[in-house]
Amino acid sequence: MRPGTAHAFHEVVSDQVVPMLKSRGMDVVAYGVSNHEEETYFLVRSYTDREALDQEQSVFYQSSEWREGPRAQLIDKIETYLNTLLWCSEAGVLEMRNLNSPRA
Repeated sequence: MRPGTAHAFHEVVSDQVVPMLKSRGMDVVAYGVSNHEEETYFLVRSYTDREALDQEQSVFYQSSEWREGPRAQLIDKIETYLNTLLWCSEAGVLEMRNLNSPRA
């Protein structure tokens, strides 16, 4: 995150983005400001497979709801980003969900 923007970023994600993702059936596992790096943010989602990830994200990020909605409020706060694909069991997803509740 750009310095000083993580908490404003989190507000937009919490108030607008997560409800949008959930309304489209996406499983938001965990999100929030990192508890060890102030200017780092994470968003963890769960998908049944790579095809579902590609399709659901493509539809969402091309939607007018996203492009004309909160996108602009977030993009200028991001300095760099990293996407990581991690395969884990349902139990692992549940543990991530329980141990990483949203934090401001």
